[in-house]
Amino acid sequence: MAGILNNIYKNLPVPIQNLAISAYGYGWKKRRFGGIFEEELKGFKLREEWDFNQWRDYQTIQLRNLLLHAFETVPYYNAAFRDVHLTKSTIESFELEDLGKVPILEKDALRKLGTTDLLSVKREEHGKYFTSSGSTGTPVKILFSESMHQKWRAAFEARIYNWAGITHNDSRGMIGGRLVVPGGSKAKPPFYRYNYFEKQIYFSIYHIRKQNAWNYLEAIKKYKPNFMTGYAASNFLLASYFEELGFDVQPLKAVITSSEKLTGSMRSTLSRVYQCNVYDSWSGIEACGMISENSNGLLYSSPDIGLIEVLDDDFNPVKEGEIGSVYCTGFLNYDQPLIRYKIGDLARMGNAVSMAGPQMPVITEIVGRIDDVVTLIDGRQFSSFNRFFADIEEIKEVQVEQLSFHELVLHMVVTDSYNSEVEQSILKSIRDRIGEIKVVFNVVENIPRNANGKFKAVVSHVK
Repeated sequence: MAGILNNIYKNLPVPIQNLAISAYGYGWKKRRFGGIFEEELKGFKLREEWDFNQWRDYQTIQLRNLLLHAFETVPYYNAAFRDVHLTKSTIESFELEDLGKVPILEKDALRKLGTTDLLSVKREEHGKYFTSSGSTGTPVKILFSESMHQKWRAAFEARIYNWAGITHNDSRGMIGGRLVVPGGSKAKPPFYRYNYFEKQIYFSIYHIRKQNAWNYLEAIKKYKPNFMTGYAASNFLLASYFEELGFDVQPLKAVITSSEKLTGSMRSTLSRVYQCNVYDSWSGIEACGMISENSNGLLYSSPDIGLIEVLDDDFNPVKEGEIGSVYCTGFLNYDQPLIRYKIGDLARMGNAVSMAGPQMPVITEIVGRIDDVVTLIDGRQFSSFNRFFADIEEIKEVQVEQLSFHELVLHMVVTDSYNSEVEQSILKSIRDRIGEIKVVFNVVENIPRNANGKFKAVVSHVK
């Protein structure tokens, strides 16, 4: 069904595409900001005033409730807890220090069982699955009930938007991975579409290049967004073109980046070009943890969204200043609980709690990959291939290697169901976004990791 709708959308005139996006935006806005959103938002704001002891008591209660629910209603956890001798009585007296007794949930288990044994048998109606972008080719499906979706957006509003001095009612420019401008390299301006109901300019990530920068600026002047958000590297690239060309860009309230590593040079450029503060954030479609930057410049994890552990290779908590893997236990999603979920990212631990602002755990740094930038022959540049593979479940992991302006190699770890039809689907996904280019498929058993267990999702030999 989605493929049919996409084909219809591609053939619509631009004004009708804007209307189609706006109609989608209307339903999307109603789902996220209706119902219990306002009530939940008040709760998130109120808890920001809590001290350490209040947070500890809250998390202890939330953890016990979640574990008991998972034990009684989720087949996967019922079996996993019994294997480590967790029972109803032990859960009812569970302390935060006991969390190490709970088995780790790996991403591969979520991929395989996320729509079956990892679901509660007592679920809310009208749930909807959302697929992760799968930055390394490992998408997962996350079930959002309407109420859980509203809780998540309330958390997002309180801890990301409000901390940056904005609300969801502010107009915004968004650079994400959706294919809103069809036609690949043959597409003509405008390289953006507009969602009237959410006052959102959705910029095409696939057409950002110096020669097109004027068209992106045209949208900013026309719709006057209050802030920019989306992929860090792509927002930086666009801002760097504005600066290089000497364009006069209206001041914004804020820039909020996500999905990719925000470096110091990126932050400086974005701040100069848009004459505002730049805020880093981290979450994910799994909605089981959130790290966000406060106006005081510190990064905090939100204890009422989930319990975040930063652990070493032996599953011990890292010390202040050390880097470890992030494990999340989410408190919002009872239909598909994620407990001690290895989300696949790294963080550098800060002080246990900050006394300079909210008494919430401080994270010194969100340690993400710094991938290479793919440069095409026409000058377009981008570092994220997330959306290219988001709906292709036959790929477990993928690394994109650029050999020349005209050739990409995909190093892929695949499932048993991978075949030539999947290959053609991948090829179409790439060419729909960037145009004609040679693609070589290289199926491998594994992709070599670096010392921290990660690998670059994008490697380019074109400078």
